[in-house]
Amino acid sequence: MNPLTQEDLEGTAVANRRANEDRPEHKSSAALAGEASAEAAVAAAAEYDAAVPQDLTAAAFFDVDNTMMMGASIFHFARGLAARKYFASSDLLGFAWQQLKFRIGGKESPEGIRSSREQALSFVAGREVSELVTLGEEIYDELMADRIWDGARALAQMHLDAGQRVWLVTATPVELATIIARRLGLNGALGTVSEHVDGVYTGRLVGDLLHGPAKAHAVRALAAREGLDLRRCTAYSDSSNDVPMLSVVGTSVAVNPDQRLRDIARARGWEVRDFRTGRKAMKIGIPALLGAGALAAAFAAGVAYRRKRQG
Repeated sequence: MNPLTQEDLEGTAVANRRANEDRPEHKSSAALAGEASAEAAVAAAAEYDAAVPQDLTAAAFFDVDNTMMMGASIFHFARGLAARKYFASSDLLGFAWQQLKFRIGGKESPEGIRSSREQALSFVAGREVSELVTLGEEIYDELMADRIWDGARALAQMHLDAGQRVWLVTATPVELATIIARRLGLNGALGTVSEHVDGVYTGRLVGDLLHGPAKAHAVRALAAREGLDLRRCTAYSDSSNDVPMLSVVGTSVAVNPDQRLRDIARARGWEVRDFRTGRKAMKIGIPALLGAGALAAAFAAGVAYRRKRQG
C-alpha cells in the first residue's frame, strides 16, 4: 500500500479542525473522541477495490493490539524511537515494567490513564505530524510487519473479498493506526486523535483516548457517516475493555481473548478465535500485556529522558 501522502495529512487536519470548532459541552470526552476519530478515518480512508463487488452496508472492525498484531503497536513504535535515540532504552524498559505490573494487577485506573496521557502529549507537543508519520512508516516495516497474526489477516481478507470495508479501531494515535491499515490493505483506521495546528501537535487530545466506550462511539459515528447497518457488521477484539464496541455490532468475535472476555463471550454465545500457541505467547512477552491505557504512554519514558537531559 502507498504511504500517507500530503493530501492525506491535509485531510486529517481538516477533520481535526472541524472536530474542535464545534464541541458541545454536554458531550462526553468519549463521544468527542469517537466523532473526531470517525471524521479523521473517513478523511484518510483508502479507495474501494473496484474489481470487487461492494457490500455497502456491512463492515468489519478489528482492534489492533493482540488482536491484529502480536503485542502493543505503540510499544513497538516506542522501541523504534528508542533505537533512534529519541529516548533511552532503559527508560523504555522501565515503562514496560510499570505497565506489566499494571496489567497483572488487572486495573486500568482513570488516574493512571490520565497520567500516561498527559506525559505522552507533553512528548509530542511541538513536533510535526509529518515527522511522526515518517517514523511510523519506517518503524512499521522494521518492527511490526512480521508481528501481524496470520489468522487475523485472513479474517480481514475474508471481509474484503466479500466486498465489505475493514477498519482498525485502536487507542493508538490515528496516524500510526492509519499506517498499519494501509500496510494491510484495509480501508482505514479509527484511532486516538491528537490536536494539531498547521501540521504541529498542540499537546491536546480531541476528546480523550479512543478506549473503552469511546471505541463504541467511534464505530457508531463511522457507521452513520458511511451508511453502515451495524446489525450486519462484525467486530473483533482480545480485551474485555472492548465489550462496548463488541456489543454495538451484529456479530462479535473474541480473538486471543483475556480471561474476562472469554467468560463474557461464552455467556453471550460469541465466537472465540485463538491464534496463539505456547511458543508464540512466549515471544510476545511484555508487549502483549500492555493495555490500551498505554496509548502513546511509551512516550512517557521519552519525557523523563528529555527532562534529565535538560536538567
